[in-house]
This record gives sequence, C-alpha cells and structure tokens, in this order.
Amino acid sequence: MPLPLDDQICFTLYATSMAITRTYKPMLDAMGITYPQYLVLNVLGETDGATIGAIAGRLDLESSTVTPPVKRLEQAGLVTRQRSHADERQVQVRLTEAGRALLAQSKCLGETLIERSGMTLAEIDGLNRGVQALRDALGSEQ
Repeated sequence: MPLPLDDQICFTLYATSMAITRTYKPMLDAMGITYPQYLVLNVLGETDGATIGAIAGRLDLESSTVTPPVKRLEQAGLVTRQRSHADERQVQVRLTEAGRALLAQSKCLGETLIERSGMTLAEIDGLNRGVQALRDALGSEQ
C-alpha cells in the first residue's frame, strides 16, 4: 500500500505548485498574461535576446511548448521575435519597453506569495534552495 498522499513529497510539491499558481492567477489576469507567459518574461529578464531553444531549456520544456506563449507575448507587444542572422534556424526573443515594464510590475507576485505564506523571505529562500537541490539530484539521474 502506498503512503498517504500527504506523506508523499511528489504530491506536496504538486499541490503547492497549484496553490501558488492559484495565488498568482488574479494578478496575472490583471496584467493580461498567463503563468507560462510570466515564466517566459522572467527568462528574458535574466537573458534578454535568448533564443526560443534557450528559453525552453531554462524552463525545462520543449521548444514547441514555448513558441505559442512567445507568439502571444509578441502579439501583445511585450516581446519581439527575430531570426538570427548567423543561423536562420534560431529565433531570438527580446523584451520591448512594455515587456520590461510588465516584468517590473510582476514583482507583486513574489511579495504576495511571501505575505500569504506567513513565512519570511529567508524561510522561503531556504525552502526554495532545498527543493532546487532535490530537483538537481533527481535530474542528474536521467
């Protein structure tokens, strides 16, 4: 008999991820973007001009999964896409001024998460580092 769900870290992480997404949703709706689009904007905040492949790699997704949210961000005027002059197979994505402004506005998501969690920033950071260590350990086995 398997452990009860609440004793399985896989379920705890899944349910926590869903709770965070539900917490973010009203704010993302007000900004006019989805959670996947928010993630793409954050990648570009780290590395503006990243290729679709690099964005997909950073998010641990397939390029075909990243392309639709990038196209919607482009339609909204938040990013631009341009084929690389060096390699036409690669598409570089850059934030527009509106995209940078929206990314700065999205800071409220993290602030809301900390406020609603009742945890300190240091506690959230420690938890995040522990989960990252687990992810990295599991990822190295593949």
